[in-house]
Amino acid sequence: MTFDEILARVRELLEREGRVAYRILKRRFELSEEDVEDLRADLIDAKRLAVDEEGKVLVWMGEEEKGKTGKWAKGEPEIVKPQPLSAERRQLTVLFCDLVGSTALSAQLDPEDLREVVRQYQQTCAEVIQRHDGYIAQYLGDGLLVYFGYPTAHEDDARRAVRTGLEIIEAIRGQVTGDGLQEERRLQVRIGIHTGLVVIGDMGGSGRTEQLALGETPNIAARIQGLADPNTVIISTATQRLIEGSFESQPFGSHAVKGIETPIAVYHVQSERQSSRQLEGKTTLTPLVGREQEVGLLLDRWEQAKEGRGQVVLLSGEPGIGKSRLAYTLREQVTAEGSLLYEARCSPYHQHSALYPLIEVMQRTLLFTRQDTDDEKVEKLDRTLALYNMQDSLPLFTALLSLPTPATSSPLTLTPQKQKERTLQALLQAMMAQAERQATVSVWEDLHWADPSSLEFLSLLIEQLPTTKLLLVLTFRPEFTPLWKPRSHISQLVLNRLGKKQVEAMIEQAATGNTLSAEVIEQIRLRTDGVPLFVEELTKTVLESVESIASVESLRHLPIPATLQEALLARLDRLSTARQIAQLGATLGREFSYELLRAVTPTSETDLQSALAKLVEAEILYQRGVGEQARYFFKHALIQDTAYQSLLK
Repeated sequence: MTFDEILARVRELLEREGRVAYRILKRRFELSEEDVEDLRADLIDAKRLAVDEEGKVLVWMGEEEKGKTGKWAKGEPEIVKPQPLSAERRQLTVLFCDLVGSTALSAQLDPEDLREVVRQYQQTCAEVIQRHDGYIAQYLGDGLLVYFGYPTAHEDDARRAVRTGLEIIEAIRGQVTGDGLQEERRLQVRIGIHTGLVVIGDMGGSGRTEQLALGETPNIAARIQGLADPNTVIISTATQRLIEGSFESQPFGSHAVKGIETPIAVYHVQSERQSSRQLEGKTTLTPLVGREQEVGLLLDRWEQAKEGRGQVVLLSGEPGIGKSRLAYTLREQVTAEGSLLYEARCSPYHQHSALYPLIEVMQRTLLFTRQDTDDEKVEKLDRTLALYNMQDSLPLFTALLSLPTPATSSPLTLTPQKQKERTLQALLQAMMAQAERQATVSVWEDLHWADPSSLEFLSLLIEQLPTTKLLLVLTFRPEFTPLWKPRSHISQLVLNRLGKKQVEAMIEQAATGNTLSAEVIEQIRLRTDGVPLFVEELTKTVLESVESIASVESLRHLPIPATLQEALLARLDRLSTARQIAQLGATLGREFSYELLRAVTPTSETDLQSALAKLVEAEILYQRGVGEQARYFFKHALIQDTAYQSLLK
């Protein structure tokens, strides 16, 4: 990537996120100190689009701030800009981490040594937290209060928090205090995690303020932490619902905690699931509704692949539309036949990790376990390569999997570029050989998060696919543009929203035998806009709240399901300054006119039009008409609800 490309990516990231730490930029884009200085010179000094904050953070100012040294400096009237909200309501996942036995530790160590131990412990935790975009709200002595979902929400904040907790324990495990190696001097932590509603904003006075979340959520996280055994992660039921299927966890009982009237049920998280299947571990799956044609197309392409006419299906659609559910249905058919299935999942955490999805597939296929030594893993790899007469490629695969090359194999003496080319060819050879032995389905999910090397591999594979017994299914969101030109063996399948009758049928299926009135069903249909995930989750929320729903009117004020809040809020947070216009529009209704919005917006017409254009481009709003006659509609009622409910009362 050239420096100009990096500069453009950084500017885009900064505009979207608002503020980014320099250390995050260094890690994400592999920047040197000189590169960072060049970025600062361009964004701060030359273009004046950002400012520096204490030498640690780059803060986006935008084009309007640039004007302060231009036309505003010349005495032209200053246009009032909407100010950032002093506080807002949002769903947060809060992690509370505490060092075990710190009082005893302070009695054993000299204060200077104790300071160094705590400093290293905090630094270790901070590095893990920053990897997953957590926000350290406070250092409380030897405790840490961490938010996931602020200042920018992600669609998997609860999973990020739990993954962070497990990684902190792994990173802390083995650290010792002072110069002692005794078992009793090994550091241990307790971690509690809870998800819930908070109001977050500036707190403090006398010139010293902090961004703090208020409400019972942080308190519950702290209380749960006190229930944990050393080096364990304990989570609430609310968080457990959001991580279902992604982690192995066990009930840890119901406990009375100080300040909470009813006992709290908690879970002990043991490990992250190794499976890449998004729906793996779900207790129940709502039967597939309204996708008969799509399933038929997939099965038809599978039949062609089994005949030796390899096929590619590009499966696209917005989040929650059912891409993974459709892939799961194909998986059930393929495994029932006894055919071979490979599933790869691209990850937002590994967009810059070359060939990450393939590495994950290989580790599962080779049956690697945590207990395996490196030598045992190499032996498994060697046996598998022998099946394809590919033993000469062993050094390439050991390098790919970060394993030692056996002494019996020749070490690699290739340039990095040549090694990459040879590795891609070896991976391609192995997959083609497998498809030659047995008809195979390869499903790649979330291609919008794929790293460049994985996309390069897929391009090579697609070129050679037509004469193989391989069906390749690639799923992605609309923002991803496929790299491959139309070919006779490539089919494009776009999933659209469900129709009225299909939504009603899905509500009936999701209700699992419970009877809902026609009025309630209609309200669910109107609020979910035909998105299967929205339908399923809102129906579940209605059933859980059935005793409190006395009328259709009360259903209109039902909280947004916690399982959807992360994803919906993440879409709004990515809008940067346009988010405030979305919030203002949400107060006007599902539909509003440009004329009315302009009349109540305290910003310039140019900025308003720019913000509206961003909202339309992001498919938050639909536009009908142009200019002052334009009308705008929220694409989803739940997006409008999310924007509205994030405002203070």
